[in-house]
Amino acid sequence: MSGQMADGGWQMAQPEAESSPSPITHHPSPRSPGAPYRAGWIHFTNVAPILDSLVLPAGVTAITGVPTQMNAALLSGQVDIANISAVEFIRNADVLEALPDFSVAVLGPVYSVNLFHTRPLEEVRRVALTAQSAMSVALLEVLLRERGLSPVLERAEGEAETLLAQGFDGVLRIGDSALREWYGVVGPLTPETTMTSLPHAARGITVTDLAEEWFRLTGHPFTFAVWAYRKDNPPPPELVQAMREARRDGIGHLADVAQRHARKLGLPERVVQHYLWNFRYHLEAPDRLGLHEFAAKAVPGHAPLTFGPRPGEERTRSAAD
Repeated sequence: MSGQMADGGWQMAQPEAESSPSPITHHPSPRSPGAPYRAGWIHFTNVAPILDSLVLPAGVTAITGVPTQMNAALLSGQVDIANISAVEFIRNADVLEALPDFSVAVLGPVYSVNLFHTRPLEEVRRVALTAQSAMSVALLEVLLRERGLSPVLERAEGEAETLLAQGFDGVLRIGDSALREWYGVVGPLTPETTMTSLPHAARGITVTDLAEEWFRLTGHPFTFAVWAYRKDNPPPPELVQAMREARRDGIGHLADVAQRHARKLGLPERVVQHYLWNFRYHLEAPDRLGLHEFAAKAVPGHAPLTFGPRPGEERTRSAAD
């Protein structure tokens, strides 16, 4: 697939659901009485502080997948709640609502949504896109548009260095693999260095952190994901309370979470601990501000974004401030 800058904005030559709007085209039948409430989880390391210790209440089941799979599952009615890409929440704001106090957001670098490139950004002509993420592609499109750049965008899966060697001069990578590949390029971390002091380039490869670029552009946090559900099918209070308790436990034992996942990722514990400390999981006012700014840039004319009630509030359908 390729893309080009058109008069009306960025357009993909062969649209796919992952990077182009994917509105709900039908209304799934409501769950039958007594059927379980179905959750869809994206099990990247960045949500480990919420999901690792989550105990599902009775009457709730869960499946897992990559971001685009969970986006599609929620929009098609295969699951009832999911931590989906914020851009899909925005694109489908007419029928979706989000939990008011859950997010995957950062203020500054995220370390796991990266454009690896062998030329200066202004000279990048051909970029390989992952099919796993709607959010990262939409953010890349916004950042390219803000710079007046229009490289060719193509679907291609594989590690960054492999794809760069195949002729791409930019590769978009996300998630745990992107974190490992980032460290493989700019590491290692030594007793004398910190995560923030590591270089942005090494061995002829530059790593541009898309969340860091967003912060430079706007000064706001970037919200990658929210926990969304259909407005006519909110989650049971027991599930939301269990999620809040799991988050509190995970953040309170972040060193233990980092230690477990560092072993799985094959990365130094210091790297994973800093990575997790970096995230904002409560969808606070600055996160919503950044979310609204991104929505205006990425999906002009979108329906108002709505959020469920915070603890102690009555349920409303009012738009976020």
